[in-house]
Amino acid sequence: MFGMKPNSCRCLAGVLVAAAFLGGCAIAPSAPSAAVADLAPTGKLRAVINYGNPILAKKDAAGEPAGVSVDLARELARRLGVSAEWVTVTSAGQAVETLKAGRVDVGFFAIDPARGADTAFTGPYVQIEGAYLVRNDSPLRANDEVDRDGIRVAVGAKSAYDLYLSRTLRKAKIERAPTSPAVVDYFIAHRLEVAAGVKQQLEMDARRIPGLRLLPGRFMVIHQAMGMRLGREAGARYLTAFVEEMKASGFVDEALRRHAIEGAVVAPAGGVR
Repeated sequence: MFGMKPNSCRCLAGVLVAAAFLGGCAIAPSAPSAAVADLAPTGKLRAVINYGNPILAKKDAAGEPAGVSVDLARELARRLGVSAEWVTVTSAGQAVETLKAGRVDVGFFAIDPARGADTAFTGPYVQIEGAYLVRNDSPLRANDEVDRDGIRVAVGAKSAYDLYLSRTLRKAKIERAPTSPAVVDYFIAHRLEVAAGVKQQLEMDARRIPGLRLLPGRFMVIHQAMGMRLGREAGARYLTAFVEEMKASGFVDEALRRHAIEGAVVAPAGGVR
């Protein structure tokens, strides 16, 4: 993780960010030319938007990308003095591969050691809970009961939960659905014992499909950050400071409320805690 200086950006928060909520008429602060070159080498800010995480991105009534991650990308583009361009995908794995292939300049990812070999992460901007879902008649009652012989856990392929559980489960077997939103349907179709995913997504699925319940609490905290390809230090420093300012100013909190997102909270200043 590269250096983070949250205190250096707080003094500008009221002027630079709050005005964006009042109509976007404020003049964007001038970004260093080296940062612009790193973050928008084609003259546009190309951002990958993952519809597989409905907490952070979805389609609006017109079918266009909307959500917290979209708001952050637009504000970043405004500050860089360029337009924003979207590449939309349906899974975290696709988002990671899109950035790795150089098709985009920035993305929105759960921080994970396995992704750090290719991606420079900022500090997290929101934290989301990962939870388990089971059938009502399941004998499982607690998260620490899941890692047992004979238990099969459905996860979205290459999602944060897949990466985390692949490292931590010793006895239970992981089975991978194509995307995170497809996890519960995959769990039902294959008669598995447990589904793992974003708590809010599982809650929506439990309301959609009778006979399901969530285990109490959470099995992990997902630290959602912005990321870019390694080796672009000026852009990385600027992106880190940008995310810290967006948290400190209230921009992220306002975006969560505007999009009626429940269960996700603004991450604390700095890195993962």
